Amino acid sequence: MSRNTCIILPVLQRLMTKAGENIHLARLRRNFSAIMVAERAGISRNTLRAIERGDPNVGFGAYAKILLCLGLEDDISLLGKDDILGRKLQDAGLPIKVHARRIKKNL
Repeated sequence: MSRNTCIILPVLQRLMTKAGENIHLARLRRNFSAIMVAERAGISRNTLRAIERGDPNVGFGAYAKILLCLGLEDDISLLGKDDILGRKLQDAGLPIKVHARRIKKNL
């Protein structure tokens, strides 16, 4: 049975590799074995190995389970948090309305 492989841009592969290295280092800092983390996360040892290598074919749910096991689940909320480009695009598409200020006269 062959696995589907995806082709990704080199910049994304570098980011995935760096994320995998960070997860690997976090596991080692906690002195957790790969077998223990994989069992706690409910994934195979091979999947954990793929995550730590930055394999883009691993599902996001597996990454989330590993982060939870390492106590890093709050890092998930940081994904896409500061969407500078999105805000600029949104602002560029907003119409600018200029209204003259109404002055009330008391008679």
